[in-house]
Amino acid sequence: MPHHNSVFHAMLKHLPWDELDAAVARHDAADCVRGFSFKSQVVAMLYAQVSGAASLRHVLGGLHSHANRLYHLGAAPPMRSTLADANRDRPAAVFSDLLAAMIGRSQRGLRRTMAGTTLLIDSTSLPLNGLSAAWARVSDHACGAKLHLVLDPDADRPTYAAVSTGRMPDITAAHAMPVVPGATYVFDLGYYDDAWWAKLDAARCRIVTRLKANTPLRVTETAPSQAASQAARSCPTASATCPRARAKAVRTR
Repeated sequence: MPHHNSVFHAMLKHLPWDELDAAVARHDAADCVRGFSFKSQVVAMLYAQVSGAASLRHVLGGLHSHANRLYHLGAAPPMRSTLADANRDRPAAVFSDLLAAMIGRSQRGLRRTMAGTTLLIDSTSLPLNGLSAAWARVSDHACGAKLHLVLDPDADRPTYAAVSTGRMPDITAAHAMPVVPGATYVFDLGYYDDAWWAKLDAARCRIVTRLKANTPLRVTETAPSQAASQAARSCPTASATCPRARAKAVRTR
């Protein structure tokens, strides 16, 4: 009987499986396979997303009903306990690396315009249940993780994502983020750090953020505001040092 590729098969063709293999090797996770490959795990979890599955039982029911099609994908439907153990025990960094590789490839068409782009940085909390207590406990009664994102609002997509423990400070995660030279970064006070700002400045980036109330400032130069410039053009005697001129200040350490 002839085989016909499914829409799901066509979608999976776009995944960089070589990057997944490299991530498994990089994080010494090959011992976790034990008959259930990382590729089969990714296929199972992607199927869970696109099918809107509400439980592992729903996921496995759908996968086993398409076992022949999975064979052509180089994957296999697992047992329920096998998938549950893999989701619990395998290092999340492997999948973070796969996501980073996919984001990098999706940005290739935008690289010529990235120098003038604006990137938004922030994090969000991910509440978890007690099964994650071994690595994600944040208090005596709660477990959680953090998702750190760099978002390109013009492309409406993230350019970087990483998951950490719920206790990790935002600025610690920021130091691991790749820097796009010449980009404008927008972030809040959670990323207030001289060393990281110096790294962005060295890459000729601009930053938009708030300063702490006790931040010492000194004026380095003054420039006329738009209103003052218009007044100067209409009145030759107008001075650029008028009270309406705006000041450019830098933070002193």
